Amino acid sequence: KMLGRVLCTVLFVGTFPSPAGASQGHISVVLLGATGDLAKKYLWQGLFQLYMDQVSSGHSFTFHGAALAALEPGQRRMFDVLKKLSCPPDEAPNRCAVLKDQFLKLSQYHQLKSAENYTALSREIETLLRQEGLKEAGRIFYFSVPPFAYTEIARHINSSCRPPAGAWLRVVLEKPFGHDLQSAQQLAAELAGFFREEEMYRVDHYLGKQAVAHILPFRDQNQQFLDPIWNRHHVERVEVVLKETVDAKGRTSFYEQYGVIRDVLQNHLTEALMFLIMELPANVSSAHAVVQHKLQALQSLWGLERSSAVLGQYQAYDSQVQEELQEARGYVSTTPTFAGVLIRSDSLRWEGVPFLLTSGKALDERVGYARVLFKNRAYCTQSGALRDAGHSQCKPKQIIFHFGHGALNTPAVLVSRNLFQPVMPRDSWKEAEARPDLQVFGQPLSDFYVYSPVKERDAYSVLISHIYHGRKDFFITTENLLASWAFWTPLLDSTSRQPPRLYPGGVENQHLLDFEMVSGGVAFTLAEPAELLNPSGQMPSDFRAIQSKFRQSPLVSAWAEDLISQLASDMEEAAVRSVARSGQFHLALSGGSSPVVLFQRLARHHYGFPWQHTHVWLVDERCVPLTDSESNFLGLHRHLLQRVRVPYFNIHPMPVHLNRRLCVEEDRGAELYAQDIVALVANASFDLVLLGVGTDGHTASLFPRSENGLEGAPTVVLTESPVKPHQRMSLSLPLINRARQVFVLVLGKGKHDITTLLSRVGHEPSKWPISGVSPSSGQLVWYVDYEALLG
Repeated sequence: KMLGRVLCTVLFVGTFPSPAGASQGHISVVLLGATGDLAKKYLWQGLFQLYMDQVSSGHSFTFHGAALAALEPGQRRMFDVLKKLSCPPDEAPNRCAVLKDQFLKLSQYHQLKSAENYTALSREIETLLRQEGLKEAGRIFYFSVPPFAYTEIARHINSSCRPPAGAWLRVVLEKPFGHDLQSAQQLAAELAGFFREEEMYRVDHYLGKQAVAHILPFRDQNQQFLDPIWNRHHVERVEVVLKETVDAKGRTSFYEQYGVIRDVLQNHLTEALMFLIMELPANVSSAHAVVQHKLQALQSLWGLERSSAVLGQYQAYDSQVQEELQEARGYVSTTPTFAGVLIRSDSLRWEGVPFLLTSGKALDERVGYARVLFKNRAYCTQSGALRDAGHSQCKPKQIIFHFGHGALNTPAVLVSRNLFQPVMPRDSWKEAEARPDLQVFGQPLSDFYVYSPVKERDAYSVLISHIYHGRKDFFITTENLLASWAFWTPLLDSTSRQPPRLYPGGVENQHLLDFEMVSGGVAFTLAEPAELLNPSGQMPSDFRAIQSKFRQSPLVSAWAEDLISQLASDMEEAAVRSVARSGQFHLALSGGSSPVVLFQRLARHHYGFPWQHTHVWLVDERCVPLTDSESNFLGLHRHLLQRVRVPYFNIHPMPVHLNRRLCVEEDRGAELYAQDIVALVANASFDLVLLGVGTDGHTASLFPRSENGLEGAPTVVLTESPVKPHQRMSLSLPLINRARQVFVLVLGKGKHDITTLLSRVGHEPSKWPISGVSPSSGQLVWYVDYEALLG
């Protein structure tokens, strides 16, 4: 009866264009966590805005607030929030009052704790619609609850509260979506058991901010100006920044688990960066095209390492954690509250352009923006006074998407007047009023074309509207989520024990958090003042590389990133020595995941490596086309060869693909590779061979009980792997043992058991091929990280 009465009221005030019988269908919105902070601050207001916007659309609505609290207290708390809802300033007071009254009557509270509660809710919706003769269009479930509750709620919705056939289901999920790649994969797999991908809307509220949401339309509408300059030849750098003046007080339980990188950089700032650097789809309104182009941009980024970031923590954070989480007085947290991260892309458009992502708490101002700073090729001969007047080409050239707050205190798009006058949609963006007193990045506001929204809208109102319209391009897909976590997790792992720089907070920070790009990474510009260092001295241990013995050969051990740094330096030293001795350096490299970080390190930091005189060979290869994602050569090319200057004729991929077939013995691919080695490598003795170790003790593509390659002639052989792809080509053990130096790299906890076993066994290559590596007249060195060595 309630819904019928309200529909009659709606008809009476003339907001519906046609009788209720002509409705396009009914939408039930269920807000889980209806009395929580997010719901109070943003979500109920966003749902009310949706109702105001769509009340004349032909859809009818009911709004169901749900929480764990019992009916009476939960209903009271929820309606206390609803009574405070407001209309936009341009809404007529009479209409506002009517709509608010309708919205309250269409809203009800439910206690949802058990499967029976969800079944009862579904039955209530169905009964209501049957009584009013309405068809169900769909249901929206908004999860404003902690992620640990997602799986149970998803199970109840899937089993007891799905809409009938022909109606859609949209499930809205709030971050955090996991803590790292593994936890994100686990959560994604659990949710995929209950919902289809098209039913899930993962919210990043930054995608609802008007300036962020306008990046792609701006690029599309201004292609005539941007196409020639939106690239590495013209862009000096890109900055995406979110600064906050507040600290983490009251939220330390959350912050201790997540920190600033997980809280802001992995999601909000990464998403804004993707809009700036992705290739522009032919149709920016195509959700599928936008999602795919974002994914491609994310996959073009170089892997992050510890030197890619500077981390800080405001001084009072430890005491706040001790107080709020009842930690011991001497407790020292390494959770960063400030981070500056340097990101690079290997795409043709952006290669060499630094992307700087920065965020922190307890800083000097509250502001967020994305800034594209262009190179300035002009030289102006006039005096400073003349140069500063007008729109001199010598002034900085930039485009700024201002998210809000700061001196402007509004969303805005700013374009330097010495660049171009942008095309902006007049129905949604207007030219801002002149403010002669205001400066942006040291320039008067008059140096820019400045546009602000005709009507400012809260980010959640924007996103709730997109959910209603089914616009998936404003939300995070599972594929993009996992790609983002795959990008950020290595940095999180490598910095987890790194003590952050302490800073006092606010304006007292002065230049303490300034950082600069150095040697392919970033570093703080100023030394840390002694008075800010932890007086207790209880900082995590800074382990140094351990020099020792393993299987009677030299052992180098350290945390993974330090180990990789040492290995890369040792490789460069070996290369320089070899070139000085013979004029060339023959390097044989293994495939797999372990050497990827090494390849990236060599490409970024070792500019003295004599690549012009280096021959690159493969230790082994999978029998797949070289363009296949499983190909060792393709991985080597992506992470190293395309980033360094190795002469084309010095690159020697294994010939696994001959005569349009893979590793057929009659094609003599292994024999041809062996002949090339004999012809080019003196005495068939490589200067350096890099190997890895499998959990079964295999090395190269020489597996336990291999029929070929463990003994006999120093040659190249075809082998069989126990895992797909089964066919492989590999250097034989006798050929490996002719090398001047062999370095073996072992990384990760997953290798601890085989490392322990190898420390106890002798020379038994038929069982453990790696145990047969023993250069006849060269040196073997083991590089084993602490996790593999100590577990």
